[in-house]
Amino acid sequence: MQTTGCGTAIVTPFRADGSVDETAFCSLVNWQIESGVDFLVVCGSTGEAATLDEEEWLQTVRLAVDAAAGRVPIWAGCTHNSTRVLMQKAALLRRVAGVSAVLSANPYYNKPTQEGQFQHFLALARAVDPLPVCVYNVPGRTAANLEPETVARLAAEARNIQAVKEASGNLTQISELVHLLPPEFKVFSGDDNLALAALGVGASGLISVASNEAPAEVSRMIHAALNNNWNEARELERRYARLFEANFWESNPGPVKTVLSLMGRCGDTLRLPLVPPAAATRAKLERLAGELGLLKFVPPPAGVRSEVY
Repeated sequence: MQTTGCGTAIVTPFRADGSVDETAFCSLVNWQIESGVDFLVVCGSTGEAATLDEEEWLQTVRLAVDAAAGRVPIWAGCTHNSTRVLMQKAALLRRVAGVSAVLSANPYYNKPTQEGQFQHFLALARAVDPLPVCVYNVPGRTAANLEPETVARLAAEARNIQAVKEASGNLTQISELVHLLPPEFKVFSGDDNLALAALGVGASGLISVASNEAPAEVSRMIHAALNNNWNEARELERRYARLFEANFWESNPGPVKTVLSLMGRCGDTLRLPLVPPAAATRAKLERLAGELGLLKFVPPPAGVRSEVY
């Protein structure tokens, strides 16, 4: 896997009736690419993949591939807590031409052991081979931590397991991954607020939430760090640190969709069980977006209403 830099875990816009807003999604894809992101991760947790049915999931991946038109790699989220169902999803995903890699999170709810996670991800890797796989460790959502030794076992056993998105919030664990895995294996920070620290210990990039709202700026921060221009990288981090935090004032992607709505990029509709941020949170988000200049060029759309489905 040659990909490094800044990837956006892109949102899935919905219309007011709860259907996928394909026009807004393709517009977001184009804006992201034009702004300089290095790759896009479609149908992840920020993309509300858990609420997409099978047809919507596949169509959203296809839309991203078509809209990107080869300009950047497209990584497709493919996650399930049943390995059997995951194999079925993997078989469908292999039919989508143009996908560059597969990203898959820990099996959620079951709380598998390290051996269980090892066998789960190994089965996925074999099912999608030769597509590269990025395993996604996000214990805050899944209640299962993927330990560095298990990632190393996976990398040794399956040639196409080539990256990890590490979102444990544990810098020591990120450092252990970098030191334990071979140099060609990619370690990506899954937390915007730890990105520079992760790059400092040898990570290859960031899979970002905040780049949904500020793709040029977050990409520039990551590129500056990778090019050892740490003064510029730290300056950008200081400027956007509040946004990194704000995107998790309430459950992701509620805040980021609110900001994108204020920017006029897409609606802020969410699907249950997620609900729009509280009025007080929305007001704080609008104030912060204004202070960061995110609303400068695209005025908020008139009459956008928050809905849940």
